[in-house]
Amino acid sequence: MGLAGQHGHMYGSTENLWSMNYLRQVLTPQNLQRAKKQVKRNKGSCGVDGMEVDELDGYFRANWTEIESAIENGTFQPSKVLGVEIDKPDGGKRLLGIPTAIDRVIQQMIHQVLSPVYNVEFSTYSYGFRPGKNAHQAIHQALDYINSGYQDIIDLDLKSFFDVVNHDYLMSILYRKVKDERLLRLIRKYLKAGMTLYDAEINREEGTPQGSPLSPLLSNILLNELDNELNRRGLRFIRYADDCSIFVKSKRSARRVLKGITKFIEQDLKLKVNRQKTKICRPVSYCILGYNFVSTYVKGERGKYRLRVSPKTFARMKVKVKEITRKTNPKSFSERIDELNRFMKGWINYFKYAHMTGKLSDLDWWIRNRLRYCIWHHWKKPNKRMRSLIRLGKSPGEAYAWSRSRMGGWRVACSPILGTTVTINRLKQRGYIPFEDFYRKISHV
Repeated sequence: MGLAGQHGHMYGSTENLWSMNYLRQVLTPQNLQRAKKQVKRNKGSCGVDGMEVDELDGYFRANWTEIESAIENGTFQPSKVLGVEIDKPDGGKRLLGIPTAIDRVIQQMIHQVLSPVYNVEFSTYSYGFRPGKNAHQAIHQALDYINSGYQDIIDLDLKSFFDVVNHDYLMSILYRKVKDERLLRLIRKYLKAGMTLYDAEINREEGTPQGSPLSPLLSNILLNELDNELNRRGLRFIRYADDCSIFVKSKRSARRVLKGITKFIEQDLKLKVNRQKTKICRPVSYCILGYNFVSTYVKGERGKYRLRVSPKTFARMKVKVKEITRKTNPKSFSERIDELNRFMKGWINYFKYAHMTGKLSDLDWWIRNRLRYCIWHHWKKPNKRMRSLIRLGKSPGEAYAWSRSRMGGWRVACSPILGTTVTINRLKQRGYIPFEDFYRKISHV
């Protein structure tokens, strides 16, 4: 009996036969070109071999035949990933694994073939790292749940998710759909690839390191099992990567659901729930992807909520603005303004659905005074300060007095002397765009 006869009976369809040849799809020249373009577009740091993404075209021209043959024969061996620790916003460290540029291309090739296969099966309420899905959709779905009366929220935290993924369990899920054993062996090799961290060699028996093109897809494939269980129980939820929230109508229901879902996650998915960070909360203390919820009054209806920026997120934004506008930063005023405007536009575009006009007005006052402080610091010498104030319209006597002032620079920046000379309009002429102006222009509230 031929191959078609054997597997036609075993798997039941031509589609399943084709699923045994995913590796062939991965290794097509067209898929390779797409993957190289994507990796170069993403840029990213070098891995352990020091190769930059700009070197990929030449390397693959010279070596692709050999790499392709090794992958097909099962002798290809991924390089170790480079471990990098970065600070978490709320303290602690997050471990990232940076594959080599070559391995990023191969992983991207796998991702491009498997992503459309799995994406059609993923839950409507899974929003992270999926085409056509984004954080704003997750945030608005949460708001819709809350304003529909589901105001007891299980804010679920998975403990070190990317570090504890069980390889055998993940591979068993993949095998349900991907019957190509050569591709599965390649994926397992990437899961088990060692890590170099601070010159130490670390073997990996579990986890899928953050930082690789394949990691987000594999995490969604695994956590789709959680989505299916939540759907089976008829629960309202949203999930963005490993951040999951469940919405119910009473604290009693929340406690019951949390107990059952924790058991499912730890026994069936072989993951860990962080009991210190997982909590049952009301909307005012619930935060999702940088947004908070604040109670409002809408046309005679109480208990409705609207979006705002979470206090922690707002504070982190001010730290970044403070860094850009620090007077001792060795930048020209134009460079400072350009960096500030780029950051401002990105930040406002993300938080355009939050109500924050009053907060932005106060923020802009603070930023303008920091910019004035930079200008005052740049003038440095008393005579230059005097000449500059005269040029901006002050009388010689007043300019002389302020240029010799013993007040600190910040007090001068906040005083009328700079407010009436380095005016808002003059700052705007230099390219400054207030947060509030851009927010009003694009706001969706």
